[in-house]
Amino acid sequence: MIKTPPALGSPAVSDYTGRVVAPTKSLTARRIVRKQRIRAISELPWTEHVAHGIRILQAPALTKIPWLVHGFSTRPGGVSDLEGKKVLNLGFAEWDTRKLVVENRRLFQSALNADNLALVTLTQSHSDVVQVFDSVPAESCRGDASATIRPGLLLGVQTADCVPILLVDPQKRAVSAVHAGWRGTLQRIVTKAIGKMQMQFGSRPDGLLAAIGPSIGGCCYEVGTEVATAFVSQFPNAADWFDELRTGDEPNPLQWLNGMPPGHQPAPKNVFLDLRKANRALLLDAGLPAQNIFVVDLCTACRRDLLFSYRREGAVSGRLMSVVGIRKV
Repeated sequence: MIKTPPALGSPAVSDYTGRVVAPTKSLTARRIVRKQRIRAISELPWTEHVAHGIRILQAPALTKIPWLVHGFSTRPGGVSDLEGKKVLNLGFAEWDTRKLVVENRRLFQSALNADNLALVTLTQSHSDVVQVFDSVPAESCRGDASATIRPGLLLGVQTADCVPILLVDPQKRAVSAVHAGWRGTLQRIVTKAIGKMQMQFGSRPDGLLAAIGPSIGGCCYEVGTEVATAFVSQFPNAADWFDELRTGDEPNPLQWLNGMPPGHQPAPKNVFLDLRKANRALLLDAGLPAQNIFVVDLCTACRRDLLFSYRREGAVSGRLMSVVGIRKV
């Protein structure tokens, strides 16, 4: 069953409709902007697939491809117990047992009607390593993105705030799954995954489809000035990715770039990084048309009822999984 997600109009979702939201001191004005963002939910290109009590977010454009399987997991359902509730934890963690995680993964694949696909995950380390798989590896490989053209494989990446990105080449029947935290984004992991698809499969960037899954939003992802400085040194448009959604009354600009002489700079403040916006910009820079990029614009930190957030929950956080694969003929 596919339906529009119920009650997903969170007060803290970012707006990809193209509107520019200016910082404001007025609580009333912030509430107006908040309502605009809630209304924008209905315009976003994603739906929810529900099966066996498991809720999976999908991009409708990708569900139309008959040979493709894809989805972004959510928190509800499953057999793991966390805070007195059953959750679909798909990552091996100290607070959970391996047996329950394996069962959760089975339930997840079953909900996607992908029982006959072999799940291939990575030992993730916030790197820029892209692995290409032609078969199931004998042991887990290190990396933060994977790609394949082989039917029967289901590529998966795990997240609990970082950005999951699924890439699909409808012409070559090739796919890639990408895990992009701030370090991976800084190293252009999604750009390198696209490059690998070009080299290995002959993919053309302008023919690729990309689905960006749930991640921590610019509303909640506070980072130090050293992170912002690193981004500004690498990307000419990096300043656009900070303070997109402010939760305080005062704007929080990149003050150390204001040209004031040494000794007269104001104390630098932490800033808010919008990782989704950054990776969307990287996809555009790589050659993907804007209409080929689909965003599940939900914040993991805001929506703990629906998603896991390491930033909010720490060591007891579960793991979401984003998967993409090619069905066997």
